Amino acid sequence: MATPNVPGGKSSTLSTEDQFYTDIASKNVEPLWTVLNKMVPPKPNPKSVVATWPYDDLRPVLMQSGTVVSAEEAERRVLMLVNPTMEAPYTTDTIYAGLQLILPGETAPAHRHVAFALRFIVEGSRGFTAVEGQKLMMERGDVILTPTWHWHDHGSEGDGPMVWLDGLDLPVYRFLPVNFAENYEEARYPSELSDNSDWKFPWAPVQASLDENMETEIYARYDYKSGEHGKHLSKTISGQAERVSAGATTKKVRETVSFVYHVYEGEGYSTIVSPEGKEEKVQWKGKDTFAVPAWCTVSHTCTQESGSAYLFAVNDRPMIESLGLYKREEL
Repeated sequence: MATPNVPGGKSSTLSTEDQFYTDIASKNVEPLWTVLNKMVPPKPNPKSVVATWPYDDLRPVLMQSGTVVSAEEAERRVLMLVNPTMEAPYTTDTIYAGLQLILPGETAPAHRHVAFALRFIVEGSRGFTAVEGQKLMMERGDVILTPTWHWHDHGSEGDGPMVWLDGLDLPVYRFLPVNFAENYEEARYPSELSDNSDWKFPWAPVQASLDENMETEIYARYDYKSGEHGKHLSKTISGQAERVSAGATTKKVRETVSFVYHVYEGEGYSTIVSPEGKEEKVQWKGKDTFAVPAWCTVSHTCTQESGSAYLFAVNDRPMIESLGLYKREEL
């Protein structure tokens, strides 16, 4: 007589564990107990890893892209910064970043999209981003926002290349598939020059804030806030700037936040320890970019003999805080 197919008993048809897993596969179910540690891990486990993009390596190929395709043909002539353990659009698990090039006289055609974007100007002058009728001139160190579903286009009235770091929340739309775009009927959306906008953050006041207590503090952080409501730049991603004094090393800190750092000015290195305990030293200088996954322990060291190093970072702090997932430890 066969043993009844009941919990704790053996079945004549389900005689082995492997047979059980084979039989249930067709029913669109899977056993949780085989992957429980992956679903509920003992510590944060980002898929992305520490990655670096030295500007000296990328600038030549970025300039070469200007001879391969026009801004109008490409719509957005960008070299995406792709995390080596993932695929585009992942620079970290939650942040997309890329370097965009506009040459003199070019226009990147007007469009709008659900995704939020911020841009940190790396190189050049007299470029512009026009956002919903406001023409915002771009200089090195500026942060320019293009909020969700706002018409925007880019161009250059200068005599040299314009390069900026794009930061977008595109990875979010891999699990929330609601991002889409619309092209404007003309290359440019009608705009007028604006000298005062909630969507532009010049570098000078940011550095002034960072330097306010530089005689007594080796480190300072500036969090960009929206002029419209005094909160983060968006509900998904935002920006921060940091200053590290010459010869100083910052405290070791880890947060449930990921970062895409860009070095505005200075030289040094960052010591980064992954959640698994792997330590890496990222050497950097002006205009370099590097990615830091969530829950990595980070400290920055400025190797200059005088002055300070200044870093900008795109972060995913708004969404992490809004979801109640923010944790911070100082080690």
